[in-house]
Amino acid sequence: MNLYGHAGFWLMVDCGVTFNSPLQAGSLQKADVVAADPAFIARQPENLAGIVITHAHEDHIGALPALWPRFKCPVYATAFTAEILRRKLAEVGLLDKVPIIEVKTGDTKNIGPFAVQFLSITHSIPEPHCLMIRTNAGSVFHTADWKIDATPMTGKAFKPRVFQRLAQENVTAMVCDSTNALREGFSVSETDCYNALLQVISQAQARVVVSGFSSNVGRLIALGRVANKTGRYMALLGRSLQNMVGAARATGHWPDDIHLIDANDLGYLPKEEVLVVATGSQGEPKATLSRLAADMQRELSLESGDLVIFSSIIIPGNEGFIEKLVQQFQQRDIQTLQSHNTDLPIHVSGHPCRGELELLYSWVKPQIALPVHGEAAHIEANADVARQSQVPIQLTGLNGDLYVLAPEPRIYKQVVKTGRIALVRS
Repeated sequence: MNLYGHAGFWLMVDCGVTFNSPLQAGSLQKADVVAADPAFIARQPENLAGIVITHAHEDHIGALPALWPRFKCPVYATAFTAEILRRKLAEVGLLDKVPIIEVKTGDTKNIGPFAVQFLSITHSIPEPHCLMIRTNAGSVFHTADWKIDATPMTGKAFKPRVFQRLAQENVTAMVCDSTNALREGFSVSETDCYNALLQVISQAQARVVVSGFSSNVGRLIALGRVANKTGRYMALLGRSLQNMVGAARATGHWPDDIHLIDANDLGYLPKEEVLVVATGSQGEPKATLSRLAADMQRELSLESGDLVIFSSIIIPGNEGFIEKLVQQFQQRDIQTLQSHNTDLPIHVSGHPCRGELELLYSWVKPQIALPVHGEAAHIEANADVARQSQVPIQLTGLNGDLYVLAPEPRIYKQVVKTGRIALVRS
């Protein structure tokens, strides 16, 4: 949850959740999801000009249905993101109450004193956008989540010219994703991931189950193409997967030549013709993959020699859950393949490594670098790249700090009281 202030008004960019987080440091008690405490802006909703959602990942959109009643302002999003949001709002009875304004790539919307332009970027979900926020006092280039992908599985290739042109504007600040700032080089393309999955699944002799992040529509399309190439039938197990594919279909992002079968038909197929995509790559106890490991999934029972592929990373804190899951499969002689146990890129990140950060800083040429979206080490590493890229000023801090970007850059420490609120889903 980001807030930009100018001329007495505020603009909110994204409103997300984190998962399975301890409610207090050192506590074992966990909530379903946790969101930023919005008390600062909720006390002055009349000054909140609008909310912009950059893309439909849960850590950018997930808290909005729960928190919007405190804000009651328009929400701006592209068609795919708006489709995901509407589905979430319908679950809590807010579908007809939240004003959603759909935008297209390149559009500029005047939201209070902010002129917000939506620029296309590449990431691991349809229609990711970065923002160029212009005011009378200065301008901010807000990257949101991004990577440089010349061959994405969905959407258009990354276009450097869009960002090279920003250098002509003397951009005040670049607020930039730090997730992979500790990694040298460049991220790997989703097409490379497709080729790796094709290689592995082509060699499999029995059923194959792939688990990853359900919001990665590009990965789902890649698996659909793998199914077509290998003579397998693909089915989805998990509500979030069905919902994401439904949204992709509704907004034109799902290819017509990729067909899915009803999961109830899996039991009638020869094992070498089965390809299943399942939720639960982080070892969530109630997710499909955990039920498959315990042989408690109604539509599918795995057997000796079947293969489970984890097309995902291990999110810190989930190591124990995933290890237990892998052991359950191994005890039943079901093979497993994790991304850290193979040289093949069966999972690729949707975030930029240091080489990509260096390129974007050199193209945009901001006066100030403001790294976000990462832990302290990632943010410091991002600032180091900015420094080496000749960005004059780097501002780093903590949640709750107020960064003054113009006319004179400075940081006010912990101006906004930091806190989190638990959101429990039924």
